Amino acid sequence: MTKILMYCVRDDEQPAIQAYAAAHNLTIDTNDVVLHGDTVQLAQGYDGIVIQQRGPIGDDTVYTQLASYGIHQLTTRTAGVDTINLDAAAAAGLTVTNVPAYSPRSVAEHALMSIFRILRQSPLIDARVRNNNFDFNGLQAKEIHSTTIGIIGAGRIGGTLAQMLHLLGAKVLAYDVQERDDLRDIVTYTTKAKVLEQSDVVSLHVDLNPTSTGLIGADDLKLMQPTSGLVNASRGPVVDTAALITALKNHELAMAALDTVEGEAAVFTRDLSKVGLDATPQIKELNAMDNVILTPHIGFYTNIAVQNMVDIALDDVLAVLNGEQPKNAISR
Repeated sequence: MTKILMYCVRDDEQPAIQAYAAAHNLTIDTNDVVLHGDTVQLAQGYDGIVIQQRGPIGDDTVYTQLASYGIHQLTTRTAGVDTINLDAAAAAGLTVTNVPAYSPRSVAEHALMSIFRILRQSPLIDARVRNNNFDFNGLQAKEIHSTTIGIIGAGRIGGTLAQMLHLLGAKVLAYDVQERDDLRDIVTYTTKAKVLEQSDVVSLHVDLNPTSTGLIGADDLKLMQPTSGLVNASRGPVVDTAALITALKNHELAMAALDTVEGEAAVFTRDLSKVGLDATPQIKELNAMDNVILTPHIGFYTNIAVQNMVDIALDDVLAVLNGEQPKNAISR
């Protein structure tokens, strides 16, 4: 019987995994660790593997070790593949696949919620109420149909968000290096600078790659209105965290909603209630700010998305094992 090992599996993924195994007559084992040099040996005896992790694999010998075990693929059940050295994987003969569209609505809905929270100034209201201050003076909200929302990265997720915002009556500006004809009736394409300058809230939805790392830096943040907000539901390194903290302190923008942040691998998915955040000072500072909404990279975390991430990832593993071309192979 074909045996597949899935790394770093959460309890909520188990029903989808067990159902897939039963439907396809497979043995699928799971663990709760990420793939790196000290855990690669767990893959011995398996025909294929699936991973999910927030930090890079790191040790390039992992790829040759996997190949030496007779494994021919490396599947991540995430959209991003920046945790994998694609060149090293290719050199080892591994076909890398991902899940590029597990549910664009899941992240788009999270971003929309964040936009609403910024427009309603809910973090500042929450901070007052926690201190038994129920005076809402100075925290007037904006109705979404009266606002301009900017989207940087209008691909699958950003495009889905644009459609939602259009239905709600917002004016939608977009910047993307590849403009989509099917969005032209609902968004106004413009430059990144104008998106930042003219939007009440800017939402980021770009892949992490060399051109998007540091896409939003100090000079970009200075273009934003002092009453505006920033949503990052893409990847942490897209935003210069130090610059963002400075901009928030200097009132260059009013608020930020961050579902992803630089250095998150050391924090997100972990219970640090007893040890605190001293080891990650920037995240600690962001978490202490009343005008920051920090969530642990949960935009993807819905019933449909989790099911799709498991099913699509395993479909590609089986395709490789059956000598077929997987739908989501990453080419170099």
